[in-house]
Amino acid sequence: MIGTLENLILDLLEWVGSKERTYQDTLDAWRTSCPRFPVWEDANDRGLVETACRDGQSLVRVTAAGLALLEELRPRAYEKRLASRARNSAAASFPSKQGFNS
Repeated sequence: MIGTLENLILDLLEWVGSKERTYQDTLDAWRTSCPRFPVWEDANDRGLVETACRDGQSLVRVTAAGLALLEELRPRAYEKRLASRARNSAAASFPSKQGFNS
């Protein structure tokens, strides 16, 4: 059985993976001063999430290790994330209406 902290870390990975999240949004939602539930700190220390800078903004994303953990312990969440990314990728590959008129 998975412990409370591990479940919260998996929740964090799902949350971060569901859409683009800024570092500030992530810390506001997941940072805690409770020594019993250091969710953000543990996920970061274990290399399950990473912070990257894009367009002058710090973004948080799930790492390959985080995705592997999701795939192992929450396969439905992992598959849902893959399906969402595939839909977004397909939508981005279609030309806009402006492209048809050009």
